[in-house]
Amino acid sequence: LADVNGAIPRVPASNQKLISTAFALDQLGPDFRLKTRLWRRADGVLELDGQGDPDLGLAGVQRFAMAALARGGSTTDPNQWSGAPVQLMLREEPQQRWWPSDWHPADRAEAYGAPITRLALTSNALSRAVSNPAARFKTLMQREIERQGGKVALKVVQPTAQPVQSRDGDQAVVLHEESSAPMHALLSLANTESHNFTAEVLLRQAADAWDVNQASHAAMRWMRSQNLPTQGLRVADGSGLSRGNRVTSRTLAALLMRMNQHPLAAYYRASMAIAGQRGTLRNYFRGTSLQGRFHGKTGTLTGVRSVSGFLDTPDGVRFVSMISNGAGSPNSTIGRVLQSVQRFSPCPSSS
Repeated sequence: LADVNGAIPRVPASNQKLISTAFALDQLGPDFRLKTRLWRRADGVLELDGQGDPDLGLAGVQRFAMAALARGGSTTDPNQWSGAPVQLMLREEPQQRWWPSDWHPADRAEAYGAPITRLALTSNALSRAVSNPAARFKTLMQREIERQGGKVALKVVQPTAQPVQSRDGDQAVVLHEESSAPMHALLSLANTESHNFTAEVLLRQAADAWDVNQASHAAMRWMRSQNLPTQGLRVADGSGLSRGNRVTSRTLAALLMRMNQHPLAAYYRASMAIAGQRGTLRNYFRGTSLQGRFHGKTGTLTGVRSVSGFLDTPDGVRFVSMISNGAGSPNSTIGRVLQSVQRFSPCPSSS
């Protein structure tokens, strides 16, 4: 219906999450949950591996410690844990993979730029980012096992190509498992609240690759497979914190239209912020005709403002995307464009 500079690739900021979440929903499905598992191998060594659950916390560590000490029903011998130290390995990505390489050092220190790891407590953030989450996890796990009266020989090792059950045969068993919230909640955390850690983890899980470069290439291949206009598209991360991302507003509007036709469309739309009501749009357009009628995703970096989403109009839904790079005060322009689109009808008046 309208296009102003819509074919120019721009830095999208957090509108990049629209790609990551669409990719994840399509590839993983609505019932997907991130898993963190404690395994006992055939040789008796325990392994803890994870998929980056953003909500895993200290209570989960306590339950893993209990299972490692053979409490909580994992053995019939309550004294098994009191002898030799528990041999426990924490499987974690090497440090060079914790952040996309072009994330600015200042961003990496903030909670929104926390490192992306498989074993993350509270998304690797407190008031600021946890700089060494592997060491933190190791320390807290060791303290908890000792608090419960046990002993542990614990080390952090890198993931292997084969899962535990493949390396050690049928005798490898899961002692305890923690599951994340379901996909619809993960999508909402990424889109409504613009949670960078969750978006990054969803990108990696959808691509089945914890190397962000491999995951980004997989997302680009998926975008092309959807028959979308992808000229100028460059995926550098899952959250939009990287300034290496490039996308056109035409691409994002087409993606929204494509996902509106997807069998899982309801999950995708429900994950968005709502103008004047919820998420990053809760303070925008309140008291206007847009309140409650625009479901979208915001994006903000220095010099970057983006807003894309589903706009309900008297003539049906409209798929709108606006990306501003370098404008002085884009918010008022974005609001005027949305209201103009809402009033515009492609049909001639019958009066």
